[in-house]
Amino acid sequence: MKSYTYCLLLILGLFLPLVTPWAQSICPEDYSQINTRCILNSQKVSFNESPILLNKELRDDIIFYKTTDGQVGKLKVISTTTSGTQCTLYLDAVTYGGDRVFLPNSSITIGLENNWLKEKIFLDKEGSSALELVRHKGQCVLVFSKGVTSGKYFDQKSEEKEIWRESYELLKWTPVVLIFIAIFIVVRLFMEEQDKFKTQEALEEAENISKVKNQALFIKVTRPFYKRYFLPLTQGKNKQKYRNLYRQKLANAGLSKDMSPEEFMALKFFMILGGPFVFLSVRMIMEETWPLTITPVMAIAGYMYPDIWLGGLMKRRADDVLRAMPFIIDMLALSVEAGLDFMAAIQRVIEKAPNSPLVEEFETLIKETKIGSSRAEGLRQLGWRVNIIEINSFCATLIAADSVGASIGPILKQLSNELRVKRSSRAEQAGATAATKILIPMIFFILPAVLVAIFAPMVLKMMTGKM
Repeated sequence: MKSYTYCLLLILGLFLPLVTPWAQSICPEDYSQINTRCILNSQKVSFNESPILLNKELRDDIIFYKTTDGQVGKLKVISTTTSGTQCTLYLDAVTYGGDRVFLPNSSITIGLENNWLKEKIFLDKEGSSALELVRHKGQCVLVFSKGVTSGKYFDQKSEEKEIWRESYELLKWTPVVLIFIAIFIVVRLFMEEQDKFKTQEALEEAENISKVKNQALFIKVTRPFYKRYFLPLTQGKNKQKYRNLYRQKLANAGLSKDMSPEEFMALKFFMILGGPFVFLSVRMIMEETWPLTITPVMAIAGYMYPDIWLGGLMKRRADDVLRAMPFIIDMLALSVEAGLDFMAAIQRVIEKAPNSPLVEEFETLIKETKIGSSRAEGLRQLGWRVNIIEINSFCATLIAADSVGASIGPILKQLSNELRVKRSSRAEQAGATAATKILIPMIFFILPAVLVAIFAPMVLKMMTGKM
């Protein structure tokens, strides 16, 4: 199946460049759309030096001609007048000479009263080629000067015109149809491979469904692309520096289960293309005229955005941990004083406390101790994953108390009181800075609105009074 598809794509790729010029070589029916290329490539017109009889049936006919110096042109008969004493031809003609365009006169007349047996109009600027209206054997005849050849593109009354018009329309749409077929085949192949990739990914993550459900939207949208196309670029023995750089940051943001350091680097590389894509999509949808020179800047911004997004997750998670610490430590102190072991007290906290990042970290601590890690090592890993001063102090205090065999109940109560005092001081500090932060929207948004509301009626009243 794949080999057949590849052969079809190859045939389309070879056939399309041949069909497109073929369709373009046939001139359209509209006189104004006929250009130099279709005149030169027209296979229907037979250029010769034969005279053309001037009559009413010549109206709306299109004639191609070639001058003595190789220039080509088109001529459309607007109307003809023939009588016993006078012949008149009204025409629309254009001669193409490279970058120059020459427009001959729009009418030509001969009569018998003043012995006008011959009249001509020049077809080029140099005057070397002309169209002559001649009286011959009682009839008016169009004759091109020596060296000029001509041929009718189509006659208004002929049935052949309709056949060629339909052929032109068919050939004009042939490249579009071929392009559509090629795009359909490529998309079909891509979707088949994408389905296989999604199936494989679903099998890998079937053991942890809750992790997939709780993934951030940014990861869900970009994961199929960066994991498939950019992850191989970040895997290798020489990428240890990046692994060490982002391993702790991902743990601090609570993403160590969702993505590895290699996947995060793949996400950054993917956003080099994702940033310009988003910019160009928004530019097209909003029909804006933003300069395209911003595109490289958006590529740099796309590369930096995952770090900014990760920093925001780290800060939000640290705030959630600090907010939950006093209550959880109080529960630990009460459980320990009630006679439970420290690890049993942590298990009780996990069961009773509301869900929070700190409870999730305690669950990880329990799992590590069950697979053989010591209590001290588990607390060190807890401090490394959260990486805030309060948790580091909490873990260091418990490790020191455990090493000397001291009771940890009073220590936990003291830590809880200190955390409450610090939380109150942080709240007071945030309240003090809120007044300063609110000045920015007031100056740039609220104050102009107030000024407009105050002075707009006065200005309108003054303008009305003057009028």
